Amino acid sequence: MTIQPFTSLTGIAASLPEENIDTDVIYPARFLLITARDGLGNYAFHDRRFTADGQERPEFVLNRAPWRDAPILVAGANFGSGSSREQAVWALLGRGIRCVIAPSFGEIFHANCYRNGVLPVTLPAADVARLAALAEAGAELTIDLPGQIIAVEGMAPLSFAIAPDRKQALINGWDETAVLLNAHGKDIAVFETRHRAVQPWLFEEEARP
Repeated sequence: MTIQPFTSLTGIAASLPEENIDTDVIYPARFLLITARDGLGNYAFHDRRFTADGQERPEFVLNRAPWRDAPILVAGANFGSGSSREQAVWALLGRGIRCVIAPSFGEIFHANCYRNGVLPVTLPAADVARLAALAEAGAELTIDLPGQIIAVEGMAPLSFAIAPDRKQALINGWDETAVLLNAHGKDIAVFETRHRAVQPWLFEEEARP
């Protein structure tokens, strides 16, 4: 799977201050029968965005300008808790969301973000609240991953932590296979060479013209 590299991102941020927004809110369970990944952005926050008869709810932030196409979410604590469904992250990506900032995340959702090229930024609740207030006023945020800072007019830049291996993978657009090959590619090549030498009969079929 190809992952879009993440270096820096500048855009409007949408504020979702509610705590414990789980994966069923992000991507309702009844859509899990959809097998195609393309188009899942249409179902992101579906029951918050639409009424039962399919009409947009004008009060929901992602249905309002200028946040309708916001690439950044500023969320409440424990964002992405609940089910392990990876479709929750795919749905966010389908709406163009590449970064979520929150005081804490559901553990599996947090890992799924990294696997799919979404940057989850964990900050103290007070800093998240300040960013949320600026987001509600229509401010643009700049996420600088190499520098590990968030810049926004009206406040000092905020630094954030990220594991070096995850940072490198996001910057380079590496999926899990690429991460494995970059970390252990030489060892894998040595093993394959030795394997072919010790058990050559296993590879006779592919050697035939």
